[in-house]
Amino acid sequence: MKIAIIGYGKMGHMIEEVALSRGHEIVAIIDAGDAFDLKGADVAIEFTTPATAEENIRKAWAQGVPVVSGSTGWDAAALIDEDRRTHDKQMLIWSSNYSVGVNIFFEVNKLLAQKMSDQPQYTPSITETHHIHKLDKPSGTAKTLAEQIRDIEISKHRNIEDLPIESIREGEVPGTHEVKWDSEEDTIIITHIAKGRRGFALGAVLAAEKLV
Repeated sequence: MKIAIIGYGKMGHMIEEVALSRGHEIVAIIDAGDAFDLKGADVAIEFTTPATAEENIRKAWAQGVPVVSGSTGWDAAALIDEDRRTHDKQMLIWSSNYSVGVNIFFEVNKLLAQKMSDQPQYTPSITETHHIHKLDKPSGTAKTLAEQIRDIEISKHRNIEDLPIESIREGEVPGTHEVKWDSEEDTIIITHIAKGRRGFALGAVLAAEKLV
């Protein structure tokens, strides 16, 4: 598979390493200010900023290249819907987090929320901790966790409008997410702790393999 990398920060470097280790070829690397030429890529993997993500995706589409995007802090829903309506084949995969472990964590979060939907004595909250360089706050992963809880609570007629999310920025923390359900009697906490960026990069490359 021929891959173009859009955004060559720490994640871009890790995606390159993982892709090469899986036998793929990097045919283009595009960073801020570079000419946008995808050079016959089969797929582009895009990790940039909330301000540039949509433009990058549209530029790739204009060259006929599907995109795996992991940029967070922007609303991708409209673009995902446009992709479904206007393209013959899927041209975009977007996720707030490509880590295999986090996607399992998402499933655990939904299961716990379902169990808690009939236990009004418990109140949910979320805490996310990331490195000081992360631009968006709260994280896309935290927003996804909150949306999952809200969707289940609304369906059970307990509408949680203001589910609190605490965002902490410190050091070089790759990413920690904690979902807490608290009552006067006890507290239940589920936590995912990333140990590095490789898990995110691997998930993005796996998504690219699926897209192509």
